[in-house]
Amino acid sequence: MSEGQRFQLGTIGALSLSVVSSVSIVICNKALISTLGFTFATTLTSWHLLVTFCSLHVALWMKMFEHKPFDPRAVMGFGILNGISIGLLNLSLGFNSVGFYQMTKLAIIPCTVLLETLFFRKKFSRKIQFSLTILLLGVGIATVTDLQLNMLGSVLSLLAVITTCVAQIMTNTIQKKFKVSSTQLLYQSCPYQAITLFVTGPFLDGLLTNQNVFAFKYTSQVVFFIVLSCLISVSVNFSTFLVIGKTSPVTYQVLGHLKTCLVLAFGYVLLKDPFNWRNILGIMVAVIGMVVYSYFCSVETQQKASETSTQLPQMKESEKDPLIAVENGSGVLSDGGAGGVQKTAAPVWNSNKDFQA
Repeated sequence: MSEGQRFQLGTIGALSLSVVSSVSIVICNKALISTLGFTFATTLTSWHLLVTFCSLHVALWMKMFEHKPFDPRAVMGFGILNGISIGLLNLSLGFNSVGFYQMTKLAIIPCTVLLETLFFRKKFSRKIQFSLTILLLGVGIATVTDLQLNMLGSVLSLLAVITTCVAQIMTNTIQKKFKVSSTQLLYQSCPYQAITLFVTGPFLDGLLTNQNVFAFKYTSQVVFFIVLSCLISVSVNFSTFLVIGKTSPVTYQVLGHLKTCLVLAFGYVLLKDPFNWRNILGIMVAVIGMVVYSYFCSVETQQKASETSTQLPQMKESEKDPLIAVENGSGVLSDGGAGGVQKTAAPVWNSNKDFQA
């Protein structure tokens, strides 16, 4: 099996793990919050991260991955920013209608595209932009119902979108810049995320629910679902970093909207949630957008791979024969000034820069 095939297989595995674990935790949390009345989402997320860190620490002790320390300031900033983005998303849901909150989530993709275009000079073809538009239209039809606006909720939503986009872009860039795996990054950033949410969680949850998380009556059923949610969250957090590291923040958001459609469908089948023609139409349009996006991404990836394979032999030939380098424009022959010594400039090549995913 070639390296490219192994990479594609790993990517498919990461995407599948992310979908299964995310849909599972949504169903579990829905039972915990809606049925059992445990509405403390931010505090629950901090517990998720604490359990994830402990699980990774055990995995490190068992030598399942290697600890690779890198820039502590980058890790701390990234972890705290991730925690803040989660808190802001929860506040956005608390101070806005469900419809406006769904619009907030839809805005993450175009915002991510804009930030990557402005600051990372990343180019998105018209085909990719078209497929993303179809996807967002479908999810909007399926999920957005009412749009009640208020000043505080709008500001919180804007901050939530910006911090989420930056955090997800950082997830991708940090892994590539410092050459760390998704597991190594998650292990080092988890404590900062957990502490940020553990400190602010009870306050935010109290503000949103007018209840005290420490005064809640923890029955055996509630404890069971909390433990189950925390265990599933290990897979969710790991697959999130894995997907963003192997693909891109935009692809991760596309995958997130697929999860939304699956949650709607499972909610109707398993929990008998209300379902109407808008949900069905929206899901169908969104699925079409996801298929088109996946197809265009696959085509563009294959084109880049073929360009790389055709240019590498040319580069090797240029290194062997200076005359070929001159013909290809990658080298220069010039007089060496007064001495008349002939000099050859070596061809410049940086495959990592030119063909980085």
